Amino acid sequence: MELPKQGIAKDELFKQMRERKEKDADWRGARTFSLVYPSHEDVERVVEEANLLYLHENALNPFRFPSLREMEVDVVSMTAGLLHAPEGAGGCMTSGGTESILMAVKTARERAREERGVTQPRLVAPVSAHPAFAKAAQVLGLELVQVPLDADLRADVAAAERLIDDRTALVVGSAPNYPFGTIDPIPELAALAAERGIAFHTDACVGGFLLPFLERLGEPVPPFDFRVPGVSTMSADVHKYGFCTKGASVVLHRDETHLKRHQLFFYDRWPGGIYASFAMAGARPAAPIAAAWAVMRYLGEEGYVRLAGETRDATRRLREGIEAIPELHVIGEPAASLMAFGSDRIDVGAVGDVMDDRGWCLDRQKDPDALHVMVSPRHLQVADRFLADLREAVAHHGESRGVEARYS
Repeated sequence: MELPKQGIAKDELFKQMRERKEKDADWRGARTFSLVYPSHEDVERVVEEANLLYLHENALNPFRFPSLREMEVDVVSMTAGLLHAPEGAGGCMTSGGTESILMAVKTARERAREERGVTQPRLVAPVSAHPAFAKAAQVLGLELVQVPLDADLRADVAAAERLIDDRTALVVGSAPNYPFGTIDPIPELAALAAERGIAFHTDACVGGFLLPFLERLGEPVPPFDFRVPGVSTMSADVHKYGFCTKGASVVLHRDETHLKRHQLFFYDRWPGGIYASFAMAGARPAAPIAAAWAVMRYLGEEGYVRLAGETRDATRRLREGIEAIPELHVIGEPAASLMAFGSDRIDVGAVGDVMDDRGWCLDRQKDPDALHVMVSPRHLQVADRFLADLREAVAHHGESRGVEARYS
């Protein structure tokens, strides 16, 4: 496509856009199980209005847009309280979990260099940790060391102990991990790091705005946040179970001095004056900051508890329905709203193909082969329909296409 010589009329422009959008996944109909986290229309209207109010502002300069700085400080403070950060904690907002993780890894690298003289740093993370850690290791020059999983699909603590050494700059645990929805043994891993003076990061990008409210509902939630000694940084995505629009995440430090000393980029050796940024980005969109502030204030604790309850109920219904299908089994013991399911008898990839044809967007996984769901409140409305389609898809492929047939 070339830039048109003359602009296109607005009506025609949006007609073309709507036609293209018809090919996209139907997240409003709860047909997706990742990428978008639908809650309720009133919540969506709040974040849409907040986005529009701050559509054109730039969060790079807090002196010109002090309201954005105030809202960012509020969002960080509310998130820190949710995750039981102590006095003296600090943090900032980023564009998403990947950027939060990048900034946590940068901080750990700089700390290890300054405090322990580490010049060839290593990052020790479970094999189930988000690929953002591999990206951070590659971009920031750390060696990635992967910890195998135990029988419960959580990081193997004994293996981690063998892999942690004097070059380790950061140890990682997930709460929960994305592939299986299990929560790593955060207290044990953090203790291994702390006894060597090594930073520890809890990746709660998924769980940061869900696990605290499940705990309030009386659900068993393993220790994962700043109540665990040794946890030095955490990441939590407001644009997941905080129900904000993309992209809004928070990275938190137990000690704010590390935020300012090791995460902050400061530069004044150019003609343009002082340049400082806590994130990878320079210019930052203002809308996600405003939307995060708005939705957190709109929902409050009661609203989040209600949505967490709906998410829990939808997850239970889906899990019970999946486990009632003889050919399928849920993999491991997921702790929250993510789960993967597979089969020893039929090809789940073929089942996924049928579900695709019926408009359901299921992610595929390997080792083992599985289909993956990440449940949102709105899935409660479509759970029975999803399970009916899944039963039919399994019955069809159980009769006609097993694993051998598909891969022979």
